[in-house]
Amino acid sequence: MHQSLQLTLPPDVALDDAAFQQHVVRHLGLQQAETLTIRKLKQSIDARSRQVKVNVSVEVYADETAPPAIAYQKSYPDVSNKPTVVIVGCGPAGMFAALRLIELGYKPIVLERGKDVRARRRDLAAINKEHIVDPDSNYCFGEGGAGTYSDGKLYTRSNKRGDVRRILEILVAHGATDQILYDAHPHIGTNKLPPLIADMRESILQAGGEVHFNTRVADFILDNQSEAMRGVITSDGKEYVGLGVILATGHSARDIFELCHQRGVYIESKPFAVGVRIEHAQSLIDSVQYHCDDRGAYLPAASYSLVTQTRVNGVQRGVFSFCMCPGGFIVPAATAPGELVVNGMSPSRRDSRFANSGMVVSIEEADLKPFAKFGPLAGLELQ
Repeated sequence: MHQSLQLTLPPDVALDDAAFQQHVVRHLGLQQAETLTIRKLKQSIDARSRQVKVNVSVEVYADETAPPAIAYQKSYPDVSNKPTVVIVGCGPAGMFAALRLIELGYKPIVLERGKDVRARRRDLAAINKEHIVDPDSNYCFGEGGAGTYSDGKLYTRSNKRGDVRRILEILVAHGATDQILYDAHPHIGTNKLPPLIADMRESILQAGGEVHFNTRVADFILDNQSEAMRGVITSDGKEYVGLGVILATGHSARDIFELCHQRGVYIESKPFAVGVRIEHAQSLIDSVQYHCDDRGAYLPAASYSLVTQTRVNGVQRGVFSFCMCPGGFIVPAATAPGELVVNGMSPSRRDSRFANSGMVVSIEEADLKPFAKFGPLAGLELQ
């Protein structure tokens, strides 16, 4: 028997594995089933009323074999001798691009200016304890990118950009808990990400791809006739060439943006926002969102999302919260000496006594007029 259910349950039932399983068995009268698979498909907390509920979509297989929880199989072809593609940056975009290229029969060569995920820890300790910033190895740069040591939320505002489920399954195949497949706001956590990132790198290497750390790109190799980018030159003068180049360098690689502009590679500015990061007691957010003094043993640390419109000097501005981290910490995220930049993060348990969030205001075209001479780099100059 295969059956799907939509359930609305109290937190102590929905969020306790044993209690949830027992409830489903009683609900369907399956006490006599010889084999039973109960699998959550979607889970979200509804705290709109004073009585907090959890909405759960679940599928049940009784006395029949359930299909695998994920369709994705961690099996890749050998691309050791296949045509190459150069990828600059070993953050999420670069790593997923490498895996996809392998699936399509191409050999990725991944170049990362920072260190591997384990070696990054020493540089993060230097930032926190000694206030020393390595411009190539910090909270933003290094294997896994910015999210590895500053949270690891899995969120997109658009489901039209590709197969989001497939991305989640790849993460599960490399060590993430299957809870990310059904949580409304999936989150891996800073403490869980490093081994997952290392396992993704191992998949790339075992398939015949290459990953090079401490390798900063200094110039591009451009085909003057086709205007295509065929490769890159690193700071030590080494050349890497292929069928093409994927720039997966992230938002803080300002030198790459400037290099693109200098070499005539078309770039355009995108909207962004600036602001501050604010911190509160997690108990305050819990009391506001859950309408209680103590959220108890089952409800997770509460989060929030705020947005409003305001007018300043006759100009309407959007003000909104960003990257809210329940049960988390504020961390120094500078990528160069002399900067004061912060970010937020949460461990997987989200059990810190504090919550934090960015609170930002959108930058309008008028704000960039004093920097118009910099063209598409005007926003960087404003920063």
